[in-house]
Amino acid sequence: MPVPAPVPAQRQRVNPLDLSNGDLTLLVIEDDPAGRFTVPELVDAGGGRVRIRTARNLTEAERLLTDDVHCVLVDLDLPTDARRGDDPLATLRHVLQVAPRHAVLALATSDRAELASEAVRAGAQDRLFREELDGPLLSRAIRYAVERKRADSVQVKLAESRLRAQENARLERGLLPTPLLQGSDLRFAARYRPGRSRALLGGDFYDTVRTPDGTVHAMIGDVCGHGPDEAALGVELRIAWRALTFAGLCGDELLSTLQQVLEHERESEEIFATLCTVDIAPDGRRAGLCLAGHPAPLLARTGQDARLLPYEDGGPALGLLSKARWPRRQVELGGAWSLMMYTDGLIEGRSAGPGSPRLGQDGMVDMVNQQLARGLGGEELLEAAVAEVRELNGGELTDDVAVLLLDRPGR
Repeated sequence: MPVPAPVPAQRQRVNPLDLSNGDLTLLVIEDDPAGRFTVPELVDAGGGRVRIRTARNLTEAERLLTDDVHCVLVDLDLPTDARRGDDPLATLRHVLQVAPRHAVLALATSDRAELASEAVRAGAQDRLFREELDGPLLSRAIRYAVERKRADSVQVKLAESRLRAQENARLERGLLPTPLLQGSDLRFAARYRPGRSRALLGGDFYDTVRTPDGTVHAMIGDVCGHGPDEAALGVELRIAWRALTFAGLCGDELLSTLQQVLEHERESEEIFATLCTVDIAPDGRRAGLCLAGHPAPLLARTGQDARLLPYEDGGPALGLLSKARWPRRQVELGGAWSLMMYTDGLIEGRSAGPGSPRLGQDGMVDMVNQQLARGLGGEELLEAAVAEVRELNGGELTDDVAVLLLDRPGR
C-alpha cells in the first residue's frame, strides 16, 4: 500500500506553472497495491527534484491539491463513483474542473491506449502507460506537461487580450461621438488622447451636431480629474448636451441645465467641468460663443494669422456657482475660416522639455500659425499639433487632450 509523503504544515503560495526554482511537486491519484509511488521524491537528470504526494481517492486528493502542486497524475483505473455514471474519465474530468491551473497527466495500462488518448483529448497534457513508467520518464513527462500547460495558458491569455482589445475598441467607438453634420458644408476633424495609461476615455469630451434649422452646434469640455468616474461624467454631459441642443436649448439656458445634470451626477461637490459651446449660423458667417471657465477657441481666416476668440465675458466652470450665468457673445467668422476648439491638455504641456515654462495659449497660437504657413489643415493640422505639443513637452502628456476642428472652405 502506498505511503503518502508528509504534507508540510505551511506552504508558500506559488504559481503551479512556475519552474523558476527547478523543483516540482506531483500529486498522484491512484490506488496501486504494488506501491509504485512510495518514494517521497525523484531526482531527474538535471538535478531537479520531484516531490511526490499520493492520494487514494478524490476526497483525499482535493485536500492535498494546494498551490505548490505543479502536476496531477490521475490513474484511469480508479473505481468510478456510482454517482458519476459510467464515464471512465469521470475522475479525470473532475480533476480538470477543480484544478484548472495545474498540469494533468493520465495514467493507464497499455491495453487501454484508446482511453488514454481520449483523456488527452479531454484536457490532460499527456498520457503515461503503467508498464513503461520509470523515474526518468516520469520526471520528463511532468516537466513537459507543466511547460505545455504554461504554453496553453499563455495562448489563452493572448486570445483573451485580443478579445478584450476588440471589445475595448467597440466600446470606445460607442462612447466617442459621431458628428451629425449631414447637409452642412462644414468639414469636421477631431483628435482625442486620454492621459491615463491604457484608458479608453478621459474626462475630456466633445460633440458636433446640426439642428433642423441649419445651425451647427459644437461643444468641447473637460471634467476635472483623470479617473474613470470623471470619464463617465464626461460621457453623460456630452449625451445631455446633444439631447438638450436638439430640444432647442442654447447659450445660458443650455449651460444652466447642464450644470443641473453635473450637480446630480457628480460624486463630490468638488467636481466641476469647463465647457465651450459654439453655435454657427446656417450661412456659416457668424457664431454665438459661450465659455464656462474654458479656453477660448482659435479662429483662422484665409490669408490671416490665427487668433483667439474673445474670452473676457466668459462665465465660471459648471458646478462652481449655483446661480451662475453664461453670456453668449456674437462672433463674426467671415467667408472662409477654420475654428479649432481644444481642452487645456493641449496648452499645459511644457514648451521646451521638463522644467521649462508651459506652452500656454500664446505658444499654441504661434505653433498653429507655423503649421498653417506650411499649408496644413484638417486632419493633418490636428495630427501635427498634437505631435508637436508632445515633442515640446519632452514626452507623453499627463493630461487628457481633445481637439476638434471645423472648416468652412472658400467658395
